[in-house]
Amino acid sequence: MTARIVWPVAAVLLSLLTLAVGGLVLAGQRANEISLDRQRASLGVLLDHERAKALRDLAVTVSGGEAAAALKHPMSPDRAQRAIGAALETAYGFDQSFVVTPENVVVTGRADGQPGDQRRFTWAKPLLSGPIQAVRDRVSQLILRRTDWAAGSETPDAAALRSGHARLVFDGSMLRIVAAVALPTTEGDSAFGGLVAVASLPLGPAALQHLSQASGHEGLRVEAGETTGFNGLPVTDEYGYVKAQLVWTPDRPGDIVLERVLPAIAAALLAIGLFSAFMFAHVRTVTTELVTREAEATHLANHDRLSGLPNRAFFSDRLDVELSRLKESGEGLAVMFLDVDKFKDINDNYGHSAGDMLIRIVARRITGVLRGADTLSRFGGDEFAIIQTGVRSVNDCAALAHRILEAIREPVELNGALAYVGVSIGVAMAPDNGEDRDMLMRLADVALYRAKREGRNRYSFFELGMDETLRMRKMVEEDLRNALETGLVDVVYQPQFSPDGRKVLGVEALVRWTHPVHGPISPADFIPVAEQRGLIGMLGEYVLRRACRDGKRWKNITVAVNVSPIQFRQKDFVGTVARIVQDEGMEAGRVELELTEGVLVDDADNAENAMMELRALGLRFALDDFGTGYSSLIYLRRFAFDKIKIDRSFLESMETTGESAILVHSVVHLGRALGLTVTAEGVETTEQQRFLQAVGCHQLQGFLFCKPVPAAKIDELLGLTSELRAPGKAS
Repeated sequence: MTARIVWPVAAVLLSLLTLAVGGLVLAGQRANEISLDRQRASLGVLLDHERAKALRDLAVTVSGGEAAAALKHPMSPDRAQRAIGAALETAYGFDQSFVVTPENVVVTGRADGQPGDQRRFTWAKPLLSGPIQAVRDRVSQLILRRTDWAAGSETPDAAALRSGHARLVFDGSMLRIVAAVALPTTEGDSAFGGLVAVASLPLGPAALQHLSQASGHEGLRVEAGETTGFNGLPVTDEYGYVKAQLVWTPDRPGDIVLERVLPAIAAALLAIGLFSAFMFAHVRTVTTELVTREAEATHLANHDRLSGLPNRAFFSDRLDVELSRLKESGEGLAVMFLDVDKFKDINDNYGHSAGDMLIRIVARRITGVLRGADTLSRFGGDEFAIIQTGVRSVNDCAALAHRILEAIREPVELNGALAYVGVSIGVAMAPDNGEDRDMLMRLADVALYRAKREGRNRYSFFELGMDETLRMRKMVEEDLRNALETGLVDVVYQPQFSPDGRKVLGVEALVRWTHPVHGPISPADFIPVAEQRGLIGMLGEYVLRRACRDGKRWKNITVAVNVSPIQFRQKDFVGTVARIVQDEGMEAGRVELELTEGVLVDDADNAENAMMELRALGLRFALDDFGTGYSSLIYLRRFAFDKIKIDRSFLESMETTGESAILVHSVVHLGRALGLTVTAEGVETTEQQRFLQAVGCHQLQGFLFCKPVPAAKIDELLGLTSELRAPGKAS
C-alpha cells in the first residue's frame, strides 16, 4: 500500500516539475523573441529617422535659391555642382550626388570630393537607380491626381520632399542611405522637367557607433549576405533580396531568468527525492490518521464545530424525516428559529472569545429545556433552530418558547463580568402552516423577524399577514442600498423657531425615501431594516453629509442630525463624523448630534469617550425624547449635553391632564438650571406655543410653524425671516 501511494505521488511531482521546466524554457525563449522584436523595431525607428533626415537635407539643398538659380536655363554645371554637390558634402556628409535627366544623363554631379561625370554615375548607378525610379513613379502618380503638385502655395523644398524617396542600401562594404527627390521647375503652372537629384550618404563605423549608442544595441555592425543563427535587421535591394544584415549582441532576458531558476529546479529535484523518502517512511501513520479523520469529517459535515450542535444540513435532513412521519403519528411539529439578542454588542464589548463562550452557554441552556426527541441546531453566528416533535397544540410550542426565554434570561459571566442577553424566537407549525420543509423554515424566519421588530426577547407565531411584511423587508434590503448609492434618498429639514415663532434658530435633518414602485416608505419601516442589515452606517453617513452640505450656507443656525444607537457604537463613528464635517466645509460648532437613551444605556463608557472626542472637535449634543426613559436625569449629570428635547407625547397629553403640564414646566426649569437649551417637539397649537413660551422654553418645533421641507424652502425662510407669517399659519 505504501508503494502504491508514494511512487505515484513522486511520479506526479516529477511530471509537474518537468512540465514546469519545459514551460520555463519556452517562456524564456519567448521572452528572448519578444526582446529581439523590440530591439529590431527600435533600430528600425532610428534608421527611418536617419532616412527621413537625409531626404529632408537633400530636398532643402536642391530647392534652395542658389541651387535653383544654377539649374535655370542656361544652366551652369560648375555653379550647380558647388550649390548642390559641395553643399551636401560639406553640410551633411553626402559623398556622392548627381542631378540626372529622364534619360539618366548627368546634368551635374559630385563624387568623393570631385566633380562627378557620367562615368562615375554609371559606376554608382546600381545603388542609385532604385530611389531614382521610385521618385519618377511617385511624381507620375502625383501628376495624375493633381496638376499643381509643385505649384501654388507649396514651397519648393516641400514639393521636392513630397516626391522624394530614401532607401538603405549595401554597396558591398558599408551601408548607405540613398535619397532622391524630383526637381520641380518654376516654369509654367505644374511643369516637371524630369530632373531628379540623387545623393548617397555613407554609414561608416562612426555612424554605426552613433546608432549603437542611441539604440542601446551593443556591438552594432554590418555583415554581408544572410547571416545564420542570429537574425538581425535585413538590408534588401529594390527586388527584396537580402544583401546584408545589421547585427548586434542581443539582450536575452529569458536566458537570465533561466540562469537564476535552474539552481532552484535542481534543489526542487533534490527536495522531491527527500520528500518521497519521507512519505515512504510515514505513509502508514498518515493512512491511519486519514481513516480517523474521515470519521471526524463525517461528524463535522453534519455538526457545528463551536457548539457541537447539528448544523443546517443535518437540520434539513432531520426535518424531512419528521415531516414524512406526520400522517402516521397523528401529531404535529414546530420549527423554531432563534436569534440571540444583541450578540454583536457582546462581540464588540467583550471580544470574540466571549461571543464564542456565549454561543456555547446558550446551546447548553436551550438543550437543557428540550426533550430527547427534539432537535437543536446552530446555523451560524447567533442563529439557532429547533424541531419540536409531538406537538398537539399551540400551547405546547408556547410552553417550550417560554422555557427557553427563562433559561436565556439568567445572567452570563463573560470575562469576569455579568452580561444579560435575551433571545428572539419565531415559530411555524406543521401541518397548520404547511408541510414543506423550505416553506416552514421561511415562515419561521418571518415570525422571527416579527419578534425582533416587536422588541426582542420574545416569541412570535407565524400569521398570514407576516408574509407581506417579509416581502416589504426584502424589498427594502434590496433597494435601499441602491437608493443611497444613486442619491434617491431625500433629506428634508424641520425648522426650530424662537418661542415667538419669528426666528429660525436651527433645523433638524430628517430622512425620506420614495420608492419608484411602492411610493413613500415610512422611516419607521426602513430604518429598522437598515439597522438589522448593516446599512445604518451608510444611511447615517448619507444624511450627515447632505445636512452638512446644505447647512454650510445657513449661517448662525444649528443643523441637528439623529444618530442611531447601532451607528453610534460603530468603531469608526468618530472618525467618520469628523471626516464628513471637514470634507463638506461645515462649521463643527453648528453640527448637533441628537442621541436617545438607547445610545447610552448599553455601553455608557464607550459612549462617553466618543462624545468627548467629538466635543473636542466642536460638535454639539442633544438628548432626544427626554423624559420617556428611566435614566434621563442620570445621563444629564454624567454626559455633557448642550440641549434636551421634550418628547412630543408630553405635549399631546398636556391639554387633557395637568400632570403633563407640570412635567413640562419642571423639565424646562431643570434644563435652564443646568444651562441647557430646551427644545419642545410636536408643537401643533397656539395654546401649546403660549404655554411653552411662558414657562421659558428656548426653542419650539412642530407643524404649527413649519412641516419638514426641502433645503430650498429653508433657504427661503432664512432669506425672509422678517416676513415670516404669524404662528398658526403653517408653511
